[in-house]
Amino acid sequence: MSEQEKVAGGPLGKVVGKAKQMAGAVLDRDDLHREGKLQEVQADAEAEAAAKAAEAERKEEEAEIEAERAETVAERHEVEREAAEIQAEEEAERRRAEEEREAATRAQAEKVAAERQRLAGEDRAAAKRQRAAAEKGEAKREASELQREADRAEAAAAAIDPKEEN
Repeated sequence: MSEQEKVAGGPLGKVVGKAKQMAGAVLDRDDLHREGKLQEVQADAEAEAAAKAAEAERKEEEAEIEAERAETVAERHEVEREAAEIQAEEEAERRRAEEEREAATRAQAEKVAAERQRLAGEDRAAAKRQRAAAEKGEAKREASELQREADRAEAAAAAIDPKEEN
C-alpha cells in the first residue's frame, strides 16, 4: 500500500471513502476509486470490530456481575447457615438451662418431702414412745393395784385362816 492508499477509519473514513469512490468514478481514476472502496471497507471492518469488542466487553461485564451475584448468594447461604448454627446452639443452651432449673426444683422438692417424711417419722416415733410410756405407766399402776389387791386378799385370807402363812 502506498502513502496515498493509507486510509482514515471510523464513520468519517466511510464518508471519505464514498466520496473518493465517486470522485474516482467521475474522474475515471481507478486508483482513487479503489482507495475509496478500500477506505469504506476498512471503516466497516473497524466499526464491526468495535461492535464486537463492545459486545465482548458487555458479555465480560455480565459474566463478572453474574460471578459477583453467585458469590453474594454463596456468602448469604454461609451467613444463613452460621446464623442457624448459632440459633441451634442458643436453643440447646436454653433447653439445657431449663432442664437444670427443673432438676434443681425437683431436687429441692424431693429434699423438702424427705425432710417432711423424716419429721413425720420422728413425730410418730415420739408418739409411740409416749404411748408406750403411758402404757407402761398404766401397766405399772395396774400391777401395783393388783399387788395391793393381792396383798389385801392375802391379809384377808391370813385373817381367816392364819395357818397357811408362807
